[in-house]
Amino acid sequence: MHTSRQSGVPRDTGLILVSGNDSPGVTEALFSTLSPFQIGILDIEQVVIRGRLILTCLISLDPAHAKSISDDLLETFERMGLDVAIDFQDSDQDEDNSSAVNNLHVVVLSSDLKPAGIAAIAAKIAQRRGNIERIRRTASYPLTAIELDISLADGATDLKAIQRELAEVASAHEIDIAVEQSGLTRRAKRIVLLDMDSTLIQEEVIDLLAIKAGVGEQVSKITERAMAGELDFKESLRERVALLADLDESILGQVAAQITLTPGARTLIRTLHRLGHKVGVVSGGFLNVIEPLMNELKIDFYQANTLEIANGKLTGRTTGLLIDRDAKAQALKKFAEQEDVSLNQTIAIGDGANDLGMLEAAGLGIAFNAKPAVKAAADSSINSPYLDTVLYLMGITRDEIVQADLTQ
Repeated sequence: MHTSRQSGVPRDTGLILVSGNDSPGVTEALFSTLSPFQIGILDIEQVVIRGRLILTCLISLDPAHAKSISDDLLETFERMGLDVAIDFQDSDQDEDNSSAVNNLHVVVLSSDLKPAGIAAIAAKIAQRRGNIERIRRTASYPLTAIELDISLADGATDLKAIQRELAEVASAHEIDIAVEQSGLTRRAKRIVLLDMDSTLIQEEVIDLLAIKAGVGEQVSKITERAMAGELDFKESLRERVALLADLDESILGQVAAQITLTPGARTLIRTLHRLGHKVGVVSGGFLNVIEPLMNELKIDFYQANTLEIANGKLTGRTTGLLIDRDAKAQALKKFAEQEDVSLNQTIAIGDGANDLGMLEAAGLGIAFNAKPAVKAAADSSINSPYLDTVLYLMGITRDEIVQADLTQ
């Protein structure tokens, strides 16, 4: 706590904590009791869990009034049957000390959150000379989402290193986690760029085409090895597309009709749009198949490979830019430039080795139900089947998601 001077009067700081069974009028009672005194409100937070209240308030005050304030508060809350703890202090240290602190925002997701997971996160933060300033739950459905505000000593912040360390903790304890720099930029305009196959949709489009062409098993094996990073993507794509030669063009529409969105995909896109963000898709799949869906979802930016067609048949080749790992990273940069958004305000989401370039380039790279090598390289990962859990990693609460729907 610290003492400051305002109009020549010394000011102490004081912490008031009220707890007990919640009932109407508690907040009013606190501030009605404080209102006769010349105080300033520096911070306040109230939490109610299963009918139990914790109300905290940080104030500045004239130290000459400390005893009177304390006596009045004790009388008020004793009458209401609530406990109150009061701590007035005079210290030369500025509690805020914002110039010497770097702040991080951590989001933890789990369908079955255990104490060991939180303990491991707290231990890692402590090793980084960090302090957990605030913890709050932002969602309980379909997963539990917990947000932590972290302060780190000046010079102790290496964001990418902390992201990697906490990603290891998340993997060990089967939870999902995201780490970002705190500040107003977390609420600024963002762009979110998604992979298509096995991310935005549940299928691999080329596998569906291969089944129609009668080469499903051959193509599936190549796809699996490519996504695991065992094969060069460009070469593997050429091999797979070559196997589709002579497939009738009408099959593309049939395959488009088979596509199913990942659960939560529509909620993710709808909520992002309603909150002023932009959504893009970059795919190693095929524009010939996915473009109708892109238009239906009102995707702001999309790129994909294009299958060459001649005389109503697939030629077994692609035309134009081939979308591989590097092209996906470039697509993220192009999308950011187009929307005048810095790269640290971008989010990339994918599941395969082909997505690693954009995951690494993004401000927040999220591995979605990804291969082990991709999880290890990404800033954070989601192992839930619901794509809209990305919203929680962005710090968007369940209440904000519901409110975004109600205001449209």
